[in-house]
Amino acid sequence: MLTLGFVTAILPDLSLAEVLSFASQNGFSAVEVMCWPQGKAERRYAGVTHIDVAGFMADDAKRIHDLTAQFGVSISGLGYYPNPLTADADESKLYTNHIKAVIKASRMLGIGVMNTFVGRDHTKSVDENWPRFLKTWKPLIKYAEDQGVKVGIENCPMSFTKDEWPGGKNLMTSPAIWRRAFNDIPSDNFGLNFDPSHFILQHMDYLQAMREFAPKLFHMHAKDARIDTEKLNQVGVFAHPNLFHTPKLPGLGDVNWGKFFSVLTETGYNGAVCIEVEDRAYEGSVDLRKASLVQSGRYLKNFIP
Repeated sequence: MLTLGFVTAILPDLSLAEVLSFASQNGFSAVEVMCWPQGKAERRYAGVTHIDVAGFMADDAKRIHDLTAQFGVSISGLGYYPNPLTADADESKLYTNHIKAVIKASRMLGIGVMNTFVGRDHTKSVDENWPRFLKTWKPLIKYAEDQGVKVGIENCPMSFTKDEWPGGKNLMTSPAIWRRAFNDIPSDNFGLNFDPSHFILQHMDYLQAMREFAPKLFHMHAKDARIDTEKLNQVGVFAHPNLFHTPKLPGLGDVNWGKFFSVLTETGYNGAVCIEVEDRAYEGSVDLRKASLVQSGRYLKNFIP
C-alpha cells in the first residue's frame, strides 16, 4: 500500500524528533531522512543532517527506532545527494565513502533503501563519463548488495545553473541512460528514486518511463515543476533551465498527479511517495515550509487511499 511522506531537507531547523512529531501530527506516514556529513552545505537543500551516520552504532539505531515507534512514522529511505563523479579525486573519495556509511546505516536501521545521485563530470559527455561511472559504481552497488540495501538514483539532471553547465552533475537522467546503466551494472539493488518533475523539465513522458522501469522504482519523490512558456519562447531549451523552469508544490505545476498515481499503482509499487519541497515561494520561514508540506499532503491524499 502506498504511504505518503516528505523529504526532511526542507526542515533543517528541526531535530529528527521534531520532524517526526510534525509528520505524525499532520498525517504523514513516512519521511526520507537526510544524512549529509556535518559541515557547510554546497548548495540549496544540501548539507542537512537529521541522522549523522559517521560512526553509526547499534545504540544510534536503537535511539532512532525508539523515536519512529514513539511517533508512528517510518523512515522510507536515507538520503544523501553529492556528486561522486566530480573531477576532484579527493572530493569524490569523500563522497563515495560517505555513501557507503549511509548504506551501512540503512542496513543497521532495517530500512533497506538509500537514495542518492550517481554524479557526473559536467564538462564531459555521457560516453566520456562512462568508464568513471562504472569504476565508481560497480563496487558501490556490490557493497549495497552485501549490506542488503537498495540504492535509488534520483533522475535529477542537476543542470540548472552556470556552474553545472552544460552536462549537469548527475548522469542518470533519461531512459536511454538507465537502460545502459542497468545493463552494465545488472543488480537487483540498483534502481531509481523517481521524480516526475525532472521529466517535465526535459519535455519527456514520465508515465511511459514508470511503466518500463517498474521493477526499478525503489522510492518516489513528489515534486512538481512549471515550464514558463513565455520565458521559454524567449530563451529556448538550450538556456539555463532556471530561466524558464520553476519547481513547485504538487498540484501547482505541470505534472498530472491523477495519471501519475494511476500508473504508479498499476506498476505494483507499494512504497513511500515523499513530497520534496523546492518551491521558493514557501521558503521564507519555518512556518511557511511546514505549511507547504501540509498543503502538498492535503492535495496528494486525494490520490492515496
